Amino acid sequence: MAAAETPIPIPLLRVGGRGEPLELPRYQTAGSAGMDLRADEPVDLAPGERRLVPTGIAVAIPPGWEGQVRPRSGLALKLGLGIANAPGTIDSDYRGEVGVILVNWGQERVRLPRGERIAQLVLAQVTQGSLVEVAVLPGTGRGGGGFGSTGR
Repeated sequence: MAAAETPIPIPLLRVGGRGEPLELPRYQTAGSAGMDLRADEPVDLAPGERRLVPTGIAVAIPPGWEGQVRPRSGLALKLGLGIANAPGTIDSDYRGEVGVILVNWGQERVRLPRGERIAQLVLAQVTQGSLVEVAVLPGTGRGGGGFGSTGR
């Protein structure tokens, strides 16, 4: 499926006031799926440490959509930096500052300056389900086989 021809407008508000305004999230290439989010304060993480890092923005994701906050692969490979709850979700009714729960999975302390690109924001459609309680679930070839059961 190709990307939408007309981008979906996402209202954005600068919040935080932690210094000069940061560059707004944007796609780095025409084929990028995510817009880069930036740290609105310096980051200093010891190995194994995690912290909520503010981005200096709040967004209004349209109903029927979510904002997915995903790790940046370069930071993961080079520094062992990830997102503890990846992907994080920005619900369409959330209006607070976007934060990224960074975690240092690596062996060395990670220090990043304010303004560093720390995550990606990907817009994704959401379909809500409706749970229906039943006495028995329909059968499948796998049945109730658990983790790793399909590799046997």
